[in-house]
Amino acid sequence: MFLSKPFFLSILLATLVLSSSAVAQSTPSNCSASQAAAVQCFVANAVTTNMTPLRHGMTLPQFEAYGVSVSSIVRSNHTYLIVVGLSSAVADAMPPTNADGSANTSAQGSAIGAIVSAAVSNHLANISSAITLQDLQYFSIDVTTAMNDNNDYLSLLTPGVSLRMIDSYLVSSTSSGTVNWTEVDNGLASAVQNFVQSGLMKIPPGVSQADLVAFSEAVAQAIYTYKQSTKRPTL
Repeated sequence: MFLSKPFFLSILLATLVLSSSAVAQSTPSNCSASQAAAVQCFVANAVTTNMTPLRHGMTLPQFEAYGVSVSSIVRSNHTYLIVVGLSSAVADAMPPTNADGSANTSAQGSAIGAIVSAAVSNHLANISSAITLQDLQYFSIDVTTAMNDNNDYLSLLTPGVSLRMIDSYLVSSTSSGTVNWTEVDNGLASAVQNFVQSGLMKIPPGVSQADLVAFSEAVAQAIYTYKQSTKRPTL
Protein backbone atom coordinates (compact mmCIF):
# COMPACT_ATOMS: atom_id res chain seq x y z
CA MET A 1 0.00 0.00 0.00
CA PHE A 2 1.72 3.16 -1.20
CA LEU A 3 0.16 6.58 -0.58
CA SER A 4 1.57 10.01 -1.35
CA LYS A 5 2.16 12.18 1.70
CA PRO A 6 -0.41 14.87 0.80
CA PHE A 7 -3.07 12.27 0.03
CA PHE A 8 -2.32 10.29 3.15
CA LEU A 9 -2.43 13.46 5.26
CA SER A 10 -5.88 14.31 3.95
CA ILE A 11 -7.13 10.81 4.68
CA LEU A 12 -5.69 10.71 8.17
CA LEU A 13 -6.78 14.18 9.20
CA ALA A 14 -10.27 13.29 8.06
CA THR A 15 -10.30 10.65 10.82
CA LEU A 16 -9.62 13.16 13.57
CA VAL A 17 -12.43 13.85 15.98
CA LEU A 18 -13.87 17.06 17.27
CA SER A 19 -17.32 17.67 18.74
CA SER A 20 -19.54 19.68 16.39
CA SER A 21 -20.62 22.01 19.20
CA ALA A 22 -17.00 22.96 19.93
CA VAL A 23 -15.78 23.58 16.42
CA ALA A 24 -16.85 27.21 16.24
CA GLN A 25 -15.12 27.94 19.53
CA SER A 26 -11.61 26.98 18.43
CA THR A 27 -11.44 26.99 14.62
CA PRO A 28 -9.15 29.82 13.47
CA SER A 29 -10.95 32.72 11.82
CA ASN A 30 -8.18 32.97 9.23
CA CYS A 31 -7.39 29.53 7.88
CA SER A 32 -4.45 30.81 5.85
CA ALA A 33 -2.76 32.56 8.78
CA SER A 34 -0.33 29.66 9.29
CA GLN A 35 0.17 25.98 8.54
CA ALA A 36 -1.26 25.11 11.96
CA ALA A 37 -4.36 27.19 11.28
CA ALA A 38 -4.82 25.48 7.92
CA VAL A 39 -4.70 22.07 9.59
CA GLN A 40 -7.16 23.11 12.29
CA CYS A 41 -9.60 24.37 9.67
CA PHE A 42 -9.22 21.16 7.67
CA VAL A 43 -10.10 19.09 10.72
CA ALA A 44 -13.02 21.34 11.64
CA ASN A 45 -14.45 21.08 8.12
CA ALA A 46 -14.13 17.30 8.22
CA VAL A 47 -16.13 17.23 11.44
CA THR A 48 -18.86 19.59 10.32
CA THR A 49 -19.49 17.35 7.29
CA ASN A 50 -19.86 14.32 9.61
CA MET A 51 -16.85 12.46 8.23
CA THR A 52 -15.50 11.26 11.57
CA PRO A 53 -16.43 9.55 14.85
CA LEU A 54 -14.82 10.45 18.18
CA ARG A 55 -11.36 8.93 18.63
CA HIS A 56 -8.84 8.55 21.43
CA GLY A 57 -11.04 10.40 23.93
CA MET A 58 -9.31 13.71 23.27
CA THR A 59 -10.73 17.13 24.01
CA LEU A 60 -11.06 19.58 21.14
CA PRO A 61 -7.81 21.45 21.92
CA GLN A 62 -5.96 18.13 22.21
CA PHE A 63 -7.29 16.98 18.85
CA GLU A 64 -6.35 20.19 17.17
CA ALA A 65 -2.84 19.88 18.59
CA TYR A 66 -2.74 16.27 17.39
CA GLY A 67 -3.80 17.36 13.90
CA VAL A 68 -0.95 19.85 13.78
CA SER A 69 1.43 17.15 15.03
CA VAL A 70 0.25 14.77 12.30
CA SER A 71 1.14 17.38 9.70
CA SER A 72 4.68 17.37 11.16
CA ILE A 73 4.85 13.57 11.20
CA VAL A 74 4.08 13.24 7.49
CA ARG A 75 6.91 15.67 6.75
CA SER A 76 9.39 13.84 8.98
CA ASN A 77 10.85 11.59 6.27
CA HIS A 78 12.21 8.44 7.92
CA THR A 79 10.02 8.63 11.05
CA TYR A 80 6.91 8.76 8.87
CA LEU A 81 8.25 5.87 6.80
CA ILE A 82 9.07 3.75 9.86
CA VAL A 83 5.70 4.30 11.54
CA VAL A 84 3.69 3.58 8.38
CA GLY A 85 5.81 0.49 7.70
CA LEU A 86 5.32 -0.83 11.24
CA SER A 87 1.59 -0.11 11.06
CA SER A 88 1.21 -2.08 7.83
CA ALA A 89 3.15 -4.98 9.36
CA VAL A 90 0.89 -5.04 12.41
CA ALA A 91 -2.27 -4.77 10.30
CA ASP A 92 -1.07 -7.80 8.32
CA ALA A 93 0.28 -10.04 11.09
CA MET A 94 -1.56 -8.88 14.22
CA PRO A 95 -5.24 -8.29 13.37
CA PRO A 96 -7.69 -6.71 15.86
CA THR A 97 -9.35 -10.04 16.62
CA ASN A 98 -8.95 -12.96 18.98
CA ALA A 99 -8.16 -16.47 17.82
CA ASP A 100 -11.89 -17.25 17.82
CA GLY A 101 -12.63 -14.31 15.52
CA SER A 102 -14.12 -12.00 18.13
CA ALA A 103 -13.01 -8.38 18.19
CA ASN A 104 -10.00 -7.31 20.24
CA THR A 105 -8.94 -3.89 19.01
CA SER A 106 -7.12 -3.10 22.25
CA ALA A 107 -4.65 -5.95 21.68
CA GLN A 108 -3.68 -4.59 18.27
CA GLY A 109 -3.56 -1.00 19.51
CA SER A 110 -1.36 -1.91 22.46
CA ALA A 111 0.95 -3.89 20.18
CA ILE A 112 1.56 -1.10 17.67
CA GLY A 113 1.89 1.42 20.50
CA ALA A 114 4.58 -0.67 22.19
CA ILE A 115 6.41 -1.32 18.92
CA VAL A 116 6.47 2.39 18.04
CA SER A 117 7.75 3.19 21.53
CA ALA A 118 10.56 0.67 20.99
CA ALA A 119 11.35 2.24 17.61
CA VAL A 120 11.79 5.62 19.29
CA SER A 121 13.85 4.17 22.16
CA ASN A 122 16.19 2.47 19.72
CA HIS A 123 16.69 5.44 17.38
CA LEU A 124 14.59 4.13 14.48
CA ALA A 125 12.05 6.96 14.81
CA ASN A 126 12.37 10.43 16.27
CA ILE A 127 10.26 12.63 18.49
CA SER A 128 10.65 16.38 18.86
CA SER A 129 9.00 19.47 20.26
CA ALA A 130 6.47 19.17 17.42
CA ILE A 131 5.99 15.38 17.63
CA THR A 132 5.54 13.55 20.93
CA LEU A 133 5.67 9.81 21.53
CA GLN A 134 1.94 9.84 22.26
CA ASP A 135 1.33 11.56 18.92
CA LEU A 136 3.30 8.85 17.12
CA GLN A 137 1.41 6.12 18.95
CA TYR A 138 -1.98 7.64 18.13
CA PHE A 139 -0.84 8.13 14.53
CA SER A 140 0.27 4.50 14.28
CA ILE A 141 -3.04 3.29 15.71
CA ASP A 142 -4.98 5.42 13.21
CA VAL A 143 -2.89 4.14 10.30
CA THR A 144 -3.15 0.53 11.44
CA THR A 145 -6.91 0.84 11.85
CA ALA A 146 -7.21 2.24 8.32
CA MET A 147 -5.07 -0.57 6.94
CA ASN A 148 -7.11 -3.30 8.65
CA ASP A 149 -9.71 -2.93 5.89
CA ASN A 150 -7.56 -3.93 2.92
CA ASN A 151 -9.52 -6.63 1.05
CA ASP A 152 -6.76 -9.11 1.96
CA TYR A 153 -4.19 -7.29 -0.18
CA LEU A 154 -1.82 -6.97 2.77
CA SER A 155 -1.67 -10.76 2.75
CA LEU A 156 -0.45 -10.52 -0.83
CA LEU A 157 2.17 -7.87 0.00
CA THR A 158 3.11 -9.64 3.29
CA PRO A 159 4.45 -6.61 5.20
CA GLY A 160 4.10 -8.64 8.40
CA VAL A 161 6.71 -11.21 7.42
CA SER A 162 9.31 -9.68 9.77
CA LEU A 163 6.90 -9.94 12.70
CA ARG A 164 6.16 -13.57 11.83
CA MET A 165 9.88 -14.28 11.66
CA ILE A 166 10.36 -12.84 15.16
CA ASP A 167 7.36 -14.85 16.34
CA SER A 168 9.02 -18.02 15.05
CA TYR A 169 11.73 -17.55 17.69
CA LEU A 170 9.04 -17.25 20.34
CA VAL A 171 7.32 -20.41 19.15
CA SER A 172 10.52 -22.46 18.99
CA SER A 173 11.62 -21.24 22.44
CA THR A 174 8.31 -21.98 24.19
CA SER A 175 7.80 -25.15 26.18
CA SER A 176 4.65 -25.96 28.17
CA GLY A 177 3.53 -22.37 27.77
CA THR A 178 6.77 -20.89 29.15
CA VAL A 179 9.05 -18.79 26.95
CA ASN A 180 12.80 -19.12 27.32
CA TRP A 181 13.55 -15.44 26.82
CA THR A 182 17.30 -15.90 26.96
CA GLU A 183 17.03 -18.28 24.02
CA VAL A 184 14.75 -15.87 22.16
CA ASP A 185 17.09 -12.92 22.70
CA ASN A 186 20.16 -14.91 21.66
CA GLY A 187 18.39 -16.16 18.56
CA LEU A 188 17.31 -12.68 17.54
CA ALA A 189 20.77 -11.24 18.15
CA SER A 190 22.27 -13.94 15.96
CA ALA A 191 19.66 -13.36 13.24
CA VAL A 192 20.32 -9.61 13.14
CA GLN A 193 24.07 -10.23 12.96
CA ASN A 194 23.64 -12.69 10.11
CA PHE A 195 21.36 -10.33 8.18
CA VAL A 196 23.82 -7.46 8.57
CA GLN A 197 26.92 -9.48 7.71
CA SER A 198 25.25 -11.00 4.65
CA GLY A 199 24.17 -7.59 3.39
CA LEU A 200 20.47 -8.44 3.57
CA MET A 201 19.98 -5.70 6.16
CA LYS A 202 21.49 -2.24 5.82
CA ILE A 203 21.92 -0.21 9.01
CA PRO A 204 21.00 3.45 8.46
CA PRO A 205 23.05 6.32 9.92
CA GLY A 206 22.42 6.95 13.60
CA VAL A 207 21.33 3.38 14.26
CA SER A 208 23.60 0.65 15.62
CA GLN A 209 23.39 -3.11 15.38
CA ALA A 210 22.74 -3.12 19.13
CA ASP A 211 19.74 -0.84 18.51
CA LEU A 212 18.33 -3.30 15.98
CA VAL A 213 18.79 -6.21 18.39
CA ALA A 214 17.13 -4.32 21.24
CA PHE A 215 14.27 -3.32 18.94
CA SER A 216 13.70 -6.89 17.79
CA GLU A 217 13.65 -8.06 21.41
CA ALA A 218 11.09 -5.38 22.31
CA VAL A 219 8.97 -6.42 19.33
CA ALA A 220 9.11 -10.03 20.55
CA GLN A 221 7.74 -8.88 23.91
CA ALA A 222 4.93 -6.98 22.16
CA ILE A 223 4.09 -10.05 20.07
CA TYR A 224 4.02 -12.23 23.19
CA THR A 225 1.63 -9.83 24.95
CA TYR A 226 -0.60 -9.70 21.87
CA LYS A 227 -0.71 -13.49 21.60
CA GLN A 228 -1.53 -13.82 25.30
CA SER A 229 -4.40 -11.37 24.90
CA THR A 230 -5.81 -12.88 21.71
CA LYS A 231 -5.05 -16.54 22.58
CA ARG A 232 -3.27 -16.97 19.25
CA PRO A 233 -0.60 -19.70 19.22
CA THR A 234 1.24 -17.97 16.34
CA LEU A 235 0.91 -14.86 14.20
